[in-house]
Amino acid sequence: MSAQTYLAYDYPLLSIFWSMLLFFLWIMWFVLLFRVVVDIFRDDAMSGWAKAGWLVLTILLPFLGVFVYVIARGKNMGRREIAQARAQQKAFDAHIREAAGGMGRPSSADELSKLSEIRARGDITDEEFRRAKELVLTGHGPAEHAGSTARTPNP
Repeated sequence: MSAQTYLAYDYPLLSIFWSMLLFFLWIMWFVLLFRVVVDIFRDDAMSGWAKAGWLVLTILLPFLGVFVYVIARGKNMGRREIAQARAQQKAFDAHIREAAGGMGRPSSADELSKLSEIRARGDITDEEFRRAKELVLTGHGPAEHAGSTARTPNP
């Protein structure tokens, strides 16, 4: 029993490149296969029977099924992926706006406290304070509306 042992220096350089190329193509094949399967389920325009047919074809005859799918429906694969990414981004943006909705605008209590500080400094009169307070309490405007009626302070 003379089993031949191969050492690292016995493996030629060109064989290393060839092995790396085959490994890379093998990984890319699985990426393409999974993208096709995901696209089959993502497509809302396709009926359930069509999805089942494409899935059976890609599972039973993977090379032929994937290549036929890419030729027949590959043009719209990117469009469906972009549409899904845009929908996810829109949902994410809406969630962020909803979560941060109350943070951008000060509350009525904050606006009233600012108004009373402005009145205490003498920057607005009691009448201007009353009008600005009504605006804040009715929700028709923030404290900036009151600032537009404010006088310039006397030095």
